[in-house]
Amino acid sequence: MTTDVPRDTEPQDAERRRLAEADAGDVAWRRWGPYLSERQWGTVREDYSADGDAWSYFTHDQARSRAYRWGEDGIAGVSDDKQRLCLALALWNGRDPILKERLFGLTNAEGNHGEDVKECYYHLDNTPTHSYMKYLYKYPQGAFPYSDLVDTNRARGRGEPEYELLDTGIFDENRYFDVVVEYAKAGPEDLLVRITAHNRGPDTATLHLLPTLWFRHTWSWAGGTAVPVLRQTPGAILADHEELGTRRLYHDPAAVTCFTGNETNNERIFGSPDTTPYVKDGIDRYVVHGERDAVDPARTGTKAAVHHVLTVPAGDSATIRLRLTDAELADPWGDFTQVLDARRAEADAFYAALTPDGMGEEERRMVRQALAGMLWSKQYYYLDVERWLAEHGVDPLAVDPRVRNSGWYHMVNDAIMSMPDTWEYPWFAAWDLAFHTLALAMVDTHFAKDQLELLLRRLYLHPNGQIPAYEWNFGDVNPPVHAWAVLFVYELDKHRTGRGDRVFLEHAFQKLMKNFSWWLNRKDVDGNNVFQGGFLGLDNIGVFDRSAPLPTGGRLDQADGTAWMALYCQNLLEIAIELAVDNPVYVEQAQMLFEHFAWIAVAMNRMGRDNASLWDEEDGFFYDVLRMPDGRATPLKVRSLVGLIPLAATSVIGGRADRSFPELVRGAREFIERHPAVEAFVEQHVTADPNDDGRYLFALFGEDRLRRILARMLDEDEFLGPYGIRSLSRYHAEHPYTFEVHGERYGVGYLPAESDSGMFGGNSNWRGPVWLPVNVLIIRALLNLHAYHGPEFTVECPTGSGRELNLYEVAREISDRLTATFLPGADGHRPIHGTQAVYAKDPHFRDLVLFYEYVHGDTGAGLGASHQTGWTGLVAATATLFRTIGADDWHRGGRDSLKPEEPRP
Repeated sequence: MTTDVPRDTEPQDAERRRLAEADAGDVAWRRWGPYLSERQWGTVREDYSADGDAWSYFTHDQARSRAYRWGEDGIAGVSDDKQRLCLALALWNGRDPILKERLFGLTNAEGNHGEDVKECYYHLDNTPTHSYMKYLYKYPQGAFPYSDLVDTNRARGRGEPEYELLDTGIFDENRYFDVVVEYAKAGPEDLLVRITAHNRGPDTATLHLLPTLWFRHTWSWAGGTAVPVLRQTPGAILADHEELGTRRLYHDPAAVTCFTGNETNNERIFGSPDTTPYVKDGIDRYVVHGERDAVDPARTGTKAAVHHVLTVPAGDSATIRLRLTDAELADPWGDFTQVLDARRAEADAFYAALTPDGMGEEERRMVRQALAGMLWSKQYYYLDVERWLAEHGVDPLAVDPRVRNSGWYHMVNDAIMSMPDTWEYPWFAAWDLAFHTLALAMVDTHFAKDQLELLLRRLYLHPNGQIPAYEWNFGDVNPPVHAWAVLFVYELDKHRTGRGDRVFLEHAFQKLMKNFSWWLNRKDVDGNNVFQGGFLGLDNIGVFDRSAPLPTGGRLDQADGTAWMALYCQNLLEIAIELAVDNPVYVEQAQMLFEHFAWIAVAMNRMGRDNASLWDEEDGFFYDVLRMPDGRATPLKVRSLVGLIPLAATSVIGGRADRSFPELVRGAREFIERHPAVEAFVEQHVTADPNDDGRYLFALFGEDRLRRILARMLDEDEFLGPYGIRSLSRYHAEHPYTFEVHGERYGVGYLPAESDSGMFGGNSNWRGPVWLPVNVLIIRALLNLHAYHGPEFTVECPTGSGRELNLYEVAREISDRLTATFLPGADGHRPIHGTQAVYAKDPHFRDLVLFYEYVHGDTGAGLGASHQTGWTGLVAATATLFRTIGADDWHRGGRDSLKPEEPRP
């Protein structure tokens, strides 16, 4: 078998060529990838309980014995793009009570801050076609402390830190294996696998490695497929599947192979007779418990493992090889090393070309691991909601609010999707996904566009126009950032290729307008252009649970919900203008969107008969307003991201509108003059005039209010933390906000670490920590404001420091603080790793970077999901941006001008 790249091809071109071939549909380079979840148990998809308790219905303890309905999971796993055939790693150290086939973690009820994976694993490398992938799993040589992790975390309160695997002492004296899994593609259907186990401990140790091949269980459900077959042939396991065809997993002929069925052990799980003697946990029972009859002596089935028993001296390593291919090979190992080395070199060249000059080695490592984590987080997600409801005994057409997602019976999920975290959040979330595409577009614009289009397709988008939120409640409401992501990815693609993908943009616009109408009709209760929306992704940020009925009655007019809609108008307006270049019918759409934005801007400053405002003139900040049943309005004076989202609703539209569509500008001016309320708002708070370069600023405030907002945001005693913009002002540490209702006190105080309540599961906290996605929106707004106002507009940063910066420099300051979270200091410590000193001191941990869901507002320590590269991976984009675009270039050309900046000292 030869490699896919001719010998005269430059390494830096190889991955780009594969991408081009895949994008054109010529070669299916993306068919095989890291599409296994890292947790399928405990998900809504697998929940068939009467009470909707997904965590209890299908547990980790059951997972080794119980066949999944909708997907599969594994360690360092891969599959085809419909997850028909799966390959992953299983291990046993001779001491564990079970075979290690999947990552272990706590359920929401077991963790003192909700669900949490309790393993040490790292996504080290990945290319967009998955031509080269690398994964590290640290496997203890002692018995894995399952019970200790559960019991200790369960006993801790919400005010205490989580008890992690590194805290248990299981890695003392380095008694563990570093198990490195590498994949390399010799062709689109030819996958090489090298697994290397390094004994980091002081003594010789034995490790059982069991690469496992199996079929997803698709045959026993109603309407299922024919039963596929695995069987032993000389030197290979043969896999026959009616859709996938024939595959061979070549292995060391001396290794022992074990076969069983991917079938539920009914006797263990349900206390009923098994339909076959060879069930899902057969290999576990054979290897760990010595049950010789638990595996099929005929060496056939739907699940098989290649059993290697490795005795590894201290400080040494051992390696095994496999090759999964659709071809029959006389010598599967002849070109193995050559191909793997070539793919690794091509991956090195791909990322070297991606990272700009002036970026140091540690920063490059961070960017590469962030993007690798995002690519490892691609998962096959399958859920036919109508079928799922029918299997629950629910008539799909009889919508029952007591049954989860019963109103989404039209929905069929059947695609590779970018997951927030494939263990803690192994399901898509709409606004997470939009943010993911910004970083994914750095390496694979085609996949980024596909992800944005996916939720807008008829099998996902609700017939009423709502975008599905997430698995636990598709009908919940996430912030409407999809249009912003569509515009960003379109413009990045246009810059790279020299032409815009109008088909993508127009298709997205049509569906987004449907969703925009849904927001207008469903989330503006009084029709006064002030929006609600519930928690809007910010979980516990409010005084009350914003998704539940208010204890006061009435409703909450939301500063962030209304600002999100202002941003939505701006993004759609920009898209309409872009499309109008080729089709003037979009000029009318653009005019309508401008008018929507204008009414929203007016409403934020003047609501209802009492002219209440979301802006508080005394504090110089935006707040939610509690509207009582009798109509009284009370601002909830919590200084949080709720009041900074209006800053994010800032866009600049260039001179093209003036030159190409004078009727649009003329119509806008006529609209302003025709409506006194709009005219008064413009005269008092904003400007309708272009700057010297012909750009128009769309914002919810004028220069005076902008300076007041920035004075608070850039105050280190309020929002500006050492590692980015906090979600809640530090002012509330000593001045918590309280509100009393019917004798009960509700409050919000500064909590820079984890949440102290169980609101929204208790596993996230928006009352102090730094969240990357909102920081990115703020950076975007500052860059837009710089493009309009220019370098002469400066503010004090930090507030009170006496240092004046223009808004480009302020944006870069925030970006640098975000980046510093993941970089080692002089002592080798990365703030993201918190108090875990091993990451600074141990050479086998030192270069490993984790990308947590959010970070401590004061220390930068990682919190929440530990592998949520999804949106925390945005740090790769921000770090790269300021090495690519200079301040003057951004002012002169905005997004249209990308010129490398001189390397910074």
